[in-house]
Amino acid sequence: MKIKTQEYDELTVVELQGEMTSDFTEMLRNTLENVVSKRKPGMILDMSQVAFVDSKGLELLLWARDYSNENSCAFKVAGLSENCEKILEITGLFKEFDKYAELSQAVRSMA
Repeated sequence: MKIKTQEYDELTVVELQGEMTSDFTEMLRNTLENVVSKRKPGMILDMSQVAFVDSKGLELLLWARDYSNENSCAFKVAGLSENCEKILEITGLFKEFDKYAELSQAVRSMA
């Protein structure tokens, strides 16, 4: 998995590429903790290039949502692939996240 962050005035976009599996959750968790520590009011997880999420990845998504909220940082997910949407639906987690089809929609929602 590749992780890239882009800083904007009021938010940080974390772009993910690859599969969100247990092999990369520690690295992603560290990145997200670093983003939240910057005390910006919002973070968007761009998952438009993520093809698969395993159980550890789902656990990390829930943690990221909760950790962000506890630290007054809005957490949004953008660009879920059809496969990732199905995984969230099957696991009953689809309604647990503030989701947007496109990154631009998520960015506008933070304005």
